[in-house]
Amino acid sequence: MDLYEYQARDLFEKYEVPVLAGIIADTPEEARAAAEKLGGVVVVKAQVKTGGRGKAGGVKVAKNADEAYEAAKAILGLDIKGHVVQRVMVAAGARIDKEYYFSVLLDRANRSYLSLCSVEGGMEIEELAVERPEALARVDVDPLTGIDKAKAVAIAEAAGFAPELVDKVSDVFVKLYSVYKNEDATLVEVNPLVLTEEGEIIALDGKVSLDENADFRHPGHALLEDKAAADPLEAKAKENDLNYVKLDGEVGVIGNGAGLVMSTLDVVAYAGERHGGVKPANFLDIGGGASAEVMAAGLDVILGDPQVKSVFVNVFGGITACDAVARGIVGALAELGAAASKPLVVRLDGNKVEEGRAILSEANHPLVTLAATMDEGADKAAALANA
Repeated sequence: MDLYEYQARDLFEKYEVPVLAGIIADTPEEARAAAEKLGGVVVVKAQVKTGGRGKAGGVKVAKNADEAYEAAKAILGLDIKGHVVQRVMVAAGARIDKEYYFSVLLDRANRSYLSLCSVEGGMEIEELAVERPEALARVDVDPLTGIDKAKAVAIAEAAGFAPELVDKVSDVFVKLYSVYKNEDATLVEVNPLVLTEEGEIIALDGKVSLDENADFRHPGHALLEDKAAADPLEAKAKENDLNYVKLDGEVGVIGNGAGLVMSTLDVVAYAGERHGGVKPANFLDIGGGASAEVMAAGLDVILGDPQVKSVFVNVFGGITACDAVARGIVGALAELGAAASKPLVVRLDGNKVEEGRAILSEANHPLVTLAATMDEGADKAAALANA
């Protein structure tokens, strides 16, 4: 779960990471009141879970309460990369001398933690990594020892901080790692981490991603979820414990096992190049031991996506036999009735494949087409989506 900036700020404050005062506002009037309370120059910042806010006009400096009102009026309702701004944070201003970057994240490829740090903050870190990779220090972090003072000093020195700043910034790194560890985060990022003209180090803009697998240890994390802003399809999938990620294509994809689903996405994308450029509409893994009920729930989610034009069900029977999957498909279509109006291409293989194909053939549903191979199924699904 990704947090909004104001939630990350509050979490940082809990762990004594130096931050500026900030007040959330949902209306221009509330923004004016917040600016009056904070006093002086403030920054009105769009609260959306995406980058590029400044370039999109979602961050504005206000010298007084009236300017904060006008800034909020301009930002609220703004569409930033598909995210409509419903809330802003009015933050106290700072006299910035220098901007830095720091993050600690889960390095999935190496099954470890990684810290990224640079004395050139402020810009998008992806751009820095491409344009000037030598300016970004990459320091491995042992999960067993984490970032203590010695490790934090090593990170600061690797990033090229001035000797007189190493002690000060390393203290902040240790506190940020405490957020990462104690909250079971997969990412804690500060961009920019600033040095003010008064000589203070402040986390000016934070990004935090929490590991939902650890929610049982953090009942308070449920309060951080913005259910109103959640994609309704992803919310429905979550309710049914489905591994679902919405994409921007037209071919719905269902498979059992993450590896098979990922391969299916690639095959559908390749097939789509021959059929009008259609693409996969989602990732949906029903799992290796998925039941007929789970298959039905998955179909219900995908068929409810108006962007989907066809569905490719690609299942290799193992723990879940193909006959159970076939019954799930037939049952889901019967339950959905007229709501199921999109063609399905089904490829079954593995345990009880003949029985599964027989069930689908006997049902003879007008929306269902059987395919013998994954390539054939992807091609048919892409053609149907394009038609």
